[in-house]
Amino acid sequence: MKNQKLMNRNLMNCRIAILLITAAGAAAYSQTAAKPAIHTAKPAATAAHPAVHPAAAATTSVKLPAGVPPAKGPVVTAFSLRYQDIKIGTGPDAEPRKIYKVHYTGWLAADGHKFDSSYDHPGQPIMDKDGNMERDEKGQVKLSEPQPISFPQGMGRVIPGFDQGFTGMKVGGKRRLFIPWQLAYGALGRPGPDAANPGIPPKADLIFDLELVDQSDLVMPTNHPMFNPAGNGQQPSAPPPGSAQPAAPPQPK
Repeated sequence: MKNQKLMNRNLMNCRIAILLITAAGAAAYSQTAAKPAIHTAKPAATAAHPAVHPAAAATTSVKLPAGVPPAKGPVVTAFSLRYQDIKIGTGPDAEPRKIYKVHYTGWLAADGHKFDSSYDHPGQPIMDKDGNMERDEKGQVKLSEPQPISFPQGMGRVIPGFDQGFTGMKVGGKRRLFIPWQLAYGALGRPGPDAANPGIPPKADLIFDLELVDQSDLVMPTNHPMFNPAGNGQQPSAPPPGSAQPAAPPQPK
């Protein structure tokens, strides 16, 4: 009788142990199976992120004034004029419709080739008190230091990127311009005179370092075709024939 009770107790203990092992295994399996569900949810969140990215949204919408109907499609920037102020001037602010005096150096953005510089241009002959050109010991005419070029701002006498690149400058300031080809010599470029001076290639982006040396008033007679006191007339797109003003920069060497 005692042996029977002992056998029954052992059998009961075995059943309890089996139940505990089964329950533990089921719990472990459920935890293991749940992990992939959490892991696979992350890529879905990542995939949804670009749809609300601020940069992507900015390319499809532009704040419009009242009266302008909205339009669908991405907004694309075709080209832009960029600049870097190297030195802030202490003189007057650069004003439109002035005669600018400027020193400059120009490079091709593609390979850094320097195609022109006002510092490489010869200066003017030095005259003595009698109005005669001075000469050195070798008989060569003495020249002054290279002079800045002068041009009327806003009248198409230089490439558009150069003409527009002085906004916000002060006299005495130095600036670097990054000019896209659309604001330089365009799709055709500007051929040079010979193989040693090939000029500007087609669709060439340009880099200019410039210094605004001085500015002065633009004085023209009232019957001059470019004179417009109100500033609301048309401007010539190219230098007038026989103009005394230099058409540089840049005039490729």
